Amino acid sequence: MKIAIIDYGAGNIQSILFALKRLGVEGKLSADAEEIKTAQGVIFPGVGEASSAMTKLRATGLDQLIPTLQQPVLGICLGMQLMCRSTAEGNTKGLGIFDVEVKRFSPALKVPQMGWNTIEKLKGPLFDHIPESSYMYLVHSYYAALASETVAQTDYGVAYSSALQKENFYGVQFHPEKSSQLGQQLLQNFLQLCE
Repeated sequence: MKIAIIDYGAGNIQSILFALKRLGVEGKLSADAEEIKTAQGVIFPGVGEASSAMTKLRATGLDQLIPTLQQPVLGICLGMQLMCRSTAEGNTKGLGIFDVEVKRFSPALKVPQMGWNTIEKLKGPLFDHIPESSYMYLVHSYYAALASETVAQTDYGVAYSSALQKENFYGVQFHPEKSSQLGQQLLQNFLQLCE
């Protein structure tokens, strides 16, 4: 199975490649439109700052490509946030795949939210064999608001979308590649959607 990992200079790539390898799949880091289009599945990773990440996507035309992909696409952390309509981080216009706004946590909260938190109200194939209130690993200062596309939510001073889904597009705020067995199960579920 060919899984393309979108290469736009975002961090946390190695841990995703290792997680896929543990599941018997070689991920291929790529910024090549043809290679991404022909992959069975696409992972859109991200650790970093939204406006500079969008600038890099625009420079390579990937901002035009990603919303047109037909195969399963999984956005992780910043990748998911960039799939939203807009983000307050750097006042950035996103890819608009999810009709959701990304907001900054209240100044009253310690940011980034860093560590383990539970995911609730799980819906859809990404969460097969993952129980309600499972713990996943998160590191973020911005959050996607609740919306009709929300398929999991988490509470950190406010209830927010910890996962989104629309058609073949999936997004998770947490890091499945750092979330132990259940994170691995989520990646396995995603790979099954790509088969």
